[in-house]
Amino acid sequence: MIPNRQTTKTGNRSWLHDGLALLAGALLPLAFSPFDWSYLAILAILLLFNSWLYATPARAFVRGYFFGLGQFGVGVSWVYVSMHTYGGADAFEATALTAFFILFLALYPAVAGYLGVRIGASASRGVKLLLLFPSSWVLLEWFRGWFLTGFPWLQVGYSQVATLLGGVAPIAGVHGVSLAVTWLAGLALCSLPARARHRRGSILAVLAMVAFLVVCAGLGRVEWTHAAGKPFKATLVQGNIPQNVKWQPEFQRSTLDLYTELTRQHWSSRLIIWPETAVPAFHHQVKDTYLADLQEEAARSDTDLLIGIPVVELPSERYYNAIVALGSQPGTYFKRHLVPFGEFLPLRPILGFVLDLLQIPLADFSRGSEQQQALVAAGYPLAASICYEDIFGQEALASLPTAAYLVNVTNDAWFGDSIAPHQHLQMARMRALETGRYMLRATNTGVTAAISPRGAIVSQAPMFQRSVVTAEIEPMQGATPYIRYGDWPVIIVLFGTWLAAFPYRRRVVS
Repeated sequence: MIPNRQTTKTGNRSWLHDGLALLAGALLPLAFSPFDWSYLAILAILLLFNSWLYATPARAFVRGYFFGLGQFGVGVSWVYVSMHTYGGADAFEATALTAFFILFLALYPAVAGYLGVRIGASASRGVKLLLLFPSSWVLLEWFRGWFLTGFPWLQVGYSQVATLLGGVAPIAGVHGVSLAVTWLAGLALCSLPARARHRRGSILAVLAMVAFLVVCAGLGRVEWTHAAGKPFKATLVQGNIPQNVKWQPEFQRSTLDLYTELTRQHWSSRLIIWPETAVPAFHHQVKDTYLADLQEEAARSDTDLLIGIPVVELPSERYYNAIVALGSQPGTYFKRHLVPFGEFLPLRPILGFVLDLLQIPLADFSRGSEQQQALVAAGYPLAASICYEDIFGQEALASLPTAAYLVNVTNDAWFGDSIAPHQHLQMARMRALETGRYMLRATNTGVTAAISPRGAIVSQAPMFQRSVVTAEIEPMQGATPYIRYGDWPVIIVLFGTWLAAFPYRRRVVS
């Protein structure tokens, strides 16, 4: 059978939308750091929504999958670096595992497309673009943020931390900002009338976009929190210890001497922070010697120290990734949200073969209690996080609003010279913006930075250089709406949107 011209034209248009979805997904990571072309997030989502608008549920799934392949294929390509350069996997193994990871992650935008089209099969163009597609996208982002321990990387809200849309963050968190991005994308499509009779709706869409941006600008000026006391000086130490020598015994002494030297140069600071596992030894091995000497010096200088160090509880031999506080109020924080394949192996009976591929040290750590007492340093309680714990907004609220500032210690050396450390810093900036508090972030190789309550970088160290960052920060008090209510108001509204849309659902050919 020879296809007629109309069939060929329709088929060509379908493949064009498929290709545009893939291209849009590949463009999306450019909206994030280190590129920071934030407007591309709206453009990418606009192209995706347009590809879903007149598609069947099955075709929307395919286009969402193509979008995901572009989004994660570009945006999390650094996983290869972690596995191959630092994880011990050879090039083939790292490529295969990275590809599998990307193929899995691409399912999330695919399912978002399927559900958005399926639920609103008979809905109007405006209902799809302004309600169903945005709610489906953000709900699948939220689901991705906790399912199988969670991977909230590249949630579109993070790309807007320095834009007008960031004003939504203290109220509704990163998911609220993601909703704002998708809603603007839908409005932009509504402003392009498909038919002459939609011209009035186009004008209303433009007015709605302008009004929404004005509201966001106003929200960005609101002071949700205020100073709890006088500013104090904090110093963040970036040791830049190469990952391939960090745990070798012959380098242990030189590493400890380095951190001691850099610390002694800044005893005038009220607080000094070292990165994650800055001490390449277990706590009990150095507690009565090295740490005892530091504790004595810190007390004489009226300086508090926060030090990243692994801890083993004896005789149970339970291992923890920890922050130890030295100085006026000693204490310990145990990491609660562990890194899959780095600190524990999920689904061990199924994925046990991965242990043969990845030679990552310090695996099989234990989770810290959810009820840990907040550390106190520089005279104020703080909200501590280790490594990628700072990418989970809801979890950052555990010590708030009591905590006066946020502290994150991490070792992004696993990412090498990739885009990942910059993406990670951007997520830390969102935590500061959501909570209205300073974030002090000490890393091994970068990006070490002090971040203001508005998510702006106050001071930053260069990547892959031995460096020290010093900044004056204010302890803060008060609670943003996000601190009080977390993600749940947004999630409830989005589920409510789905339920309200069920009358538009009808049987369709998929």
